[in-house]
Amino acid sequence: MGRFPPLLRRPAGANRHSLVPGLAARLAAAGAALALTASCSAGASGTGSSTGTGSSTGTGSPSGTPTPTAAAPVTAVINQLRDNYSQQIIAVQLTNNTAGPLTVLSAAVTSPLFAGPIEWQPAPGGIELPPGQTKILPAQLRAPACGIRTAPANRGAAVELRIAPSSGPGPGPAIAGPATSVPATTVPATAGHATTVPAAAGPAITVPAADPYGVLERNNAEMCLGQAAAAVAGLRLEPELEVAADAQSAVLTLAITPRSTPGAVNPGSTATLTINRIDGTTLLEEDPSAPWPRSVSVHAGGASQQFRLGIRPARCDPHAVADDKVGTLLPLRVSAGGRDGVLKVDAGALLRGRIYEFITTACGRQ
Repeated sequence: MGRFPPLLRRPAGANRHSLVPGLAARLAAAGAALALTASCSAGASGTGSSTGTGSSTGTGSPSGTPTPTAAAPVTAVINQLRDNYSQQIIAVQLTNNTAGPLTVLSAAVTSPLFAGPIEWQPAPGGIELPPGQTKILPAQLRAPACGIRTAPANRGAAVELRIAPSSGPGPGPAIAGPATSVPATTVPATAGHATTVPAAAGPAITVPAADPYGVLERNNAEMCLGQAAAAVAGLRLEPELEVAADAQSAVLTLAITPRSTPGAVNPGSTATLTINRIDGTTLLEEDPSAPWPRSVSVHAGGASQQFRLGIRPARCDPHAVADDKVGTLLPLRVSAGGRDGVLKVDAGALLRGRIYEFITTACGRQ
């Protein structure tokens, strides 16, 4: 499954929609408060945000991907915001190493782990990178490449950038690459709305993309595992939450609906999904009086199944719900399509709200 990397934290006060156009205004206000810190564990568009003067930091062990040379006019690092984990949005951190401001008109990450360019959707006019500073560009992941790998997973990522030509007096930053003129185009955005990409008139450059925490590899592994599991059965949490009379415990329902016929799984695998066990989250743990199932085998064409999962609060500190980002993503340790790993089932908006209410009430009565 690859290394479990630290995720970036969103600044205090930012909401879950701050990666749509307007990101720069929201996160620039946070300024130095944005800490690229380690934490556990994707489309929207935006204009980026300032992260201070450096790249991300964390307590996890880097994957060994070499950091791009500082001699490049722009260096790129891949990371992921904590609350964008379930949306499969990555953070492309760009640092301006020149003595003057640069305007980035477009950016696209290429990697052998994904089927197409992972594009940042810019606002009109792009985004300015002040000299010596770093900004974050959110980019929605594309479909994963799940075939047999012929090269190390953490090699080969790069970012292709379009940089606007300097308009100020005197010589501008030295950017290698031919100047080109590309008409503005309209691309579909994740929320179902079209996004107009500004005309990219300026040199195109390609820089290596460091991925020190294996963000691309982790997302590829999880997405490929998800595809293999989905080829066998659909997994979902029912929106109802059955709360005990004393409000100290509750019951979730995990519904499993096998496909009528096997889907396209990896070569040599069988149309079988095994749920080895279910893990707790930062908010939820197993209620011993209603234990979670283990070693559940699911076969394409088989009968539907439902499992009652007894839960109770895993923590009751004041920030448990207020700071939650991934506490309602239920981790299933599964085997499917010749792959093993963690598949996270999202509670969905309705059940998520009920879980938060349950935890608040349960903790208030302790």
